[in-house]
Amino acid sequence: MKTDTLEGEKTARKVVFHLVAENLYRLESSGGYYALVKRGDKQYRRSLKTKDRKLAERRLTEFRSQVGSLTTGEEARLTFTEVATRWKDTTQHGLKESTVKRRLTCIKNVAPYFNGISIRSVQPQHCERWLTERGMKMAPRTLVHELDTMRLVFDYAVRLGLMLTNPAKDIKRRKIVNEAIVVPTRDQFPKLVAAMREADGRPHIQKKARPGADLVELLAYSGCRIQEATSIRWSDVDFERNALIVTGGEIGTKNREHRTVPMTDALRGLLLRLRDEQKPQASDFVAKVKDAKNGLHGSCARLQYPHFTHHDFRHFFATTCIEAGVDIPTVSRWLGHKDGGSLAMRVYGHLRDEHSIEAIKRVHF
Repeated sequence: MKTDTLEGEKTARKVVFHLVAENLYRLESSGGYYALVKRGDKQYRRSLKTKDRKLAERRLTEFRSQVGSLTTGEEARLTFTEVATRWKDTTQHGLKESTVKRRLTCIKNVAPYFNGISIRSVQPQHCERWLTERGMKMAPRTLVHELDTMRLVFDYAVRLGLMLTNPAKDIKRRKIVNEAIVVPTRDQFPKLVAAMREADGRPHIQKKARPGADLVELLAYSGCRIQEATSIRWSDVDFERNALIVTGGEIGTKNREHRTVPMTDALRGLLLRLRDEQKPQASDFVAKVKDAKNGLHGSCARLQYPHFTHHDFRHFFATTCIEAGVDIPTVSRWLGHKDGGSLAMRVYGHLRDEHSIEAIKRVHF
């Protein structure tokens, strides 16, 4: 018989376990069965979640097998940081540089909560301490990134036989509420581009500002992400097929696949103008600058518009297409989504107020 004593605030309560077979115990107060198995210098106890002896014995067999597969020796004393680094090194070959960088940041932020203990000794309460101390300080998206990274590291440790179970598996992910999308109206967009070209009125400043305005138009007419747009070469422009091939350059697109975006009249007109002005080689980049932040922010401030970002013009493209009557699955393919339109439906299912007002005029009773 094994006896543990748990002290309460006012009374002492004995928790009594009866040994009924090798590694199998029965809790006197509830009749539930528990397993206690030793591996190396560590004991592992688990509730078998049953009062049925036969079922408990089957679950005990499974538990013994799991404990028996655990690694012993020096490997068993690896820390969270050591295992996380090994996990990162073995998975980063298929990831983008930005994803690898984010994972490194997450590991750095999570690791202090497991200092001084081997990864095998990490318990759910250690993960809960991370949640309690960091959870209220972080934005929901950051919390989700850190939790996902933590779980992936522990899953990797379980596969290597360094841990029995994932101690973070029961922590709930915080719901991410997407902010409302703010995009330029059809009236604002041409004024914004014109203001970027005008800059402060000085010719030498205008000369520097024009490539930024061209980039904003390219984003708005193609729906590309900023990295995709700045990676487009003239060899990707097919005037005969009236199509733009989006490859993402050396980094690739977000889903690692090339896509074809048909040219609108606006995109074709922009590219024809730039071709005539630049007289480019096939290997030259269409965009002459990597970003348009300075000109964009300055022009927004002068016009008293919201401070639009590069990505807002991808939203502008999608919203304009949907308002023109293009079905959401088609817009989704142009954007490079691979989910058949469910993401686009969540993000762009709304219509701008001005479109909604015009649409209601067509409704008659």
